[in-house]
Amino acid sequence: MGRLLDSIDDPASLRTLSYAELDALAAEIREFLVETVHCIGGGGHLASNLGVVELTLALHRMFDSPRDKITWDVSHQTYVHKMLTGRKDRMATIRQYQGLSGFADPSESEHDAFSAGHAGTAISAAVGMAVARDLKGEDNHVVAVVGDGAMTAGMALEAMNHAGHLGLDLIVILNDNAMSISPNVGALSRNLNKLRVDPLYRNAKVELGNVVEHLPLGRAMWRTAKRLKTSMRDLLVPVRFWEQFGFEYYGPIDGHNIHELEGTLDAIKKVRQKPVLLHVLTEKGHGIPEAASDPIRSHSGTYWMKKPGEPGAPVAGPSYSQVFAQATQELIEQDERVVAVTAAMLEGTGLAPVHARHPGRVFDVAIAEQHAVTFAAGLATQGLKPIVAIYSTFLQRGFDSVVHDVVVQNLPVVFAMDRAGFVGDDGKTHQGFIDTSFLRCLPNMVVSAPKDETELRDLLYTGIMHDGPFSLRFPRGAGPGAPAGLPMKEIPIGKAEVLHEGSDVALAGFGASVAECVKAAAILANQGVDATVVNARFAKPLDEALFLDLARRIGRVVTVEENVRAGGFGEGVLALLSDHQLAGSFLGALTMPDAIVDHGPQTTMRAQHCVDARGIA
Repeated sequence: MGRLLDSIDDPASLRTLSYAELDALAAEIREFLVETVHCIGGGGHLASNLGVVELTLALHRMFDSPRDKITWDVSHQTYVHKMLTGRKDRMATIRQYQGLSGFADPSESEHDAFSAGHAGTAISAAVGMAVARDLKGEDNHVVAVVGDGAMTAGMALEAMNHAGHLGLDLIVILNDNAMSISPNVGALSRNLNKLRVDPLYRNAKVELGNVVEHLPLGRAMWRTAKRLKTSMRDLLVPVRFWEQFGFEYYGPIDGHNIHELEGTLDAIKKVRQKPVLLHVLTEKGHGIPEAASDPIRSHSGTYWMKKPGEPGAPVAGPSYSQVFAQATQELIEQDERVVAVTAAMLEGTGLAPVHARHPGRVFDVAIAEQHAVTFAAGLATQGLKPIVAIYSTFLQRGFDSVVHDVVVQNLPVVFAMDRAGFVGDDGKTHQGFIDTSFLRCLPNMVVSAPKDETELRDLLYTGIMHDGPFSLRFPRGAGPGAPAGLPMKEIPIGKAEVLHEGSDVALAGFGASVAECVKAAAILANQGVDATVVNARFAKPLDEALFLDLARRIGRVVTVEENVRAGGFGEGVLALLSDHQLAGSFLGALTMPDAIVDHGPQTTMRAQHCVDARGIA
C-alpha cells in the first residue's frame, strides 16, 4: 500500500480523508520533512514546519485556497503548505539555486497569497486583502497565520488595531509554540471555548439575557454575572487583551488535534461581523523527539542532524558572526560603557553566549527593530556605547529611527550589520543589498566594511572609540581566515589600505569584495596586467587623497562591492572623481544588480553577477 502523501496533489484531495487517515498523513508529512531537510545541502526551517502540520492540514480542509486567502507571517513555516499545493515533488530543491523558495512566494504558486520573509507583515497584508474583498463585493475568507514571536512586532499590533476599528471579516490564527499555558489551565480554557463556539450556547446566552433583564433586579444580576465571567477569563487566558483590539477571541486550543481545529475553524468561519483571533497551541519540532527537545538548533535543519564534513554542516572556522560576538564580549568586559542590543536575533548574530555571560549588558528587545535603534539612542544619551547587532535586511525596518533618533542627534551608536551582501539560501527578502546606499546619504554617519576577521574586530573597536554614528557591514559565513584573536586597534576613519601596488589598473574593493579583488589581481598578473589592490574600508568618508592619486597616476579605477550601484561605494568614488574632472579614469562599478535577487549559494551569486574574481578580471 502506497503512502497517503503520494495521493495528495492539491488541497481538494484532503477533503475525502477520515481523521484516522489525516493522522497517518501527518506522520508521513513529518517523515518527509525530515528526509527532505536532511538530504538537501541548503537546509531548511525544520522545527517550525514540524509544529504546523495539523494546523496546515486543517486550514486547507476548511478553507478554499486560492479563493480564500491565507497569509503566513515570516512564512518559513510554509513547507507543509507547499507540499499540499502542488509542490511536493520539488521539495528537495527548497532553498537551492533555482529551486523552491524557503518562504511564501506568489511567483511560485497562486496559493501563496503574499510574499514574506520578515516578521509582522501577515496581518497588515490580510487587512488590505479583506478591505479589497469588501470593496469588490466578494465574500471569500481571509486568514493570517502569525507566530507568537511575530506578535511582538509593532506592525502586527498596528494591523490588529486597524482591523478592529474597521470591524473586518478577518481571521487571525495565533500559532503559539511557546507552550507556556499549563495543562490544567488549558483544559479549563478548552471547556470555556467549547461553550463559545457552540451555537446553542451563543443563542441561549442572548435569550437568557433578554429574559433576565425583565426580572426584578435582572439587569444588575446580568451585569454582575458578565463581570464575573470576564474576571475569571482575564485570570486564565489573555482574552481581554485581544478583545481590546475589537477581536473576538477563541482558544487556546490544541494545534495538533485536527478534529478540534476543524470544529473551531468551522465555527469561527461563521463569525463574519467582526475580526476573530484563534489562539492555537503547538509544539515546535512536534513528532520528532530530537527536534522538539532542541527547537532552537532544529529551527534550521542544516545545523540539526548534520555531521561535520556533510554538505550543509557547520563550517570549521569561525563565522563573521562568531568573530563579532567574541569582540563584543571583550569590549563589554573591557569597558563598562559598552552594551549590545539586538531584535530577536541573539542566536543569529552570535550574541547568545555573550548574553548568557552578561545578561545585564546584552538586550534582546524582541522583533522590534525601530525600538531597538531608538532604545540604543536613549542609552547613548546617557553616556553608554551601544552596539546594535542586526541583519542588514532588518535595519531597513528601523531606518526612520536611525535618521530621526541617532543621526539628527549625532549619537555614538554602532550598527553592526550581519548578512550584508549576497545572503545565500534565504533569498530575496533577506539580501543585504542597500544598506551602504541608505547609510551613505546620512550626515554624521560613518560607513565601513572589513576585509577580514581581524579588521572586523578593529572596525568594531574604532566604532566604539568614535563619538558619533558608526556602521560596519559584514557577510554571512566565514571570512578568509585572518587571525581573530589579536588585540583590537583603532583604524583612522576614512583611511583606505593599499594591499598591492600596480601600474595598469586599480581594483578597489569594499568589505567582502576585497578578497575577490586580490584573487582577480592574481588572474590579471598571469595575463600581464599589473593591478593595484585597494581595501577601501570606508565608503564614507572616502580616502579622497588616495582615490584622486590613483585616478591621476594610474588612470583606470574599478570599484567592487556587494551592494546596489545606486548610492553605493562605487558611486561615491565616481562623484569624487567627477568633482575633480577625473571621471574619465573611472572604468566602472561592479555591484549587485538593480533587481530582486533570488536565493542561491553566495559563490554562485557572486559569479552570476560578476563580483567574483573571474568576473572582476
